[in-house]
Amino acid sequence: MRISERGQVTIPKAIRHRLGMNHNVEVEMIPTQDGLLIRKTNSAEHPVDRVYGVLNDKRRSDDHIDEIRGR
Repeated sequence: MRISERGQVTIPKAIRHRLGMNHNVEVEMIPTQDGLLIRKTNSAEHPVDRVYGVLNDKRRSDDHIDEIRGR
C-alpha cells in the first residue's frame, strides 16, 4: 500500500469485506508502538438499529419515514 499525495490510503477490498467496513463506516487511527492501528468506531449506526421496534409503535408509518428523513 502507498499513501497518496493527498494522504489517502486504500484498504484492499478483501479486507474491507471481511471486516465489514462499508463506505459509511467511520474509523479511528491510533498510533501504537508497532505502527498504526486502524479500528472501526461505534459511532456509525447500523440501518437496522434505526428502525428496530418500529412495528411495535402506535404511530403511523408515514411519521416514521418523516423522522428517518429528518422532516
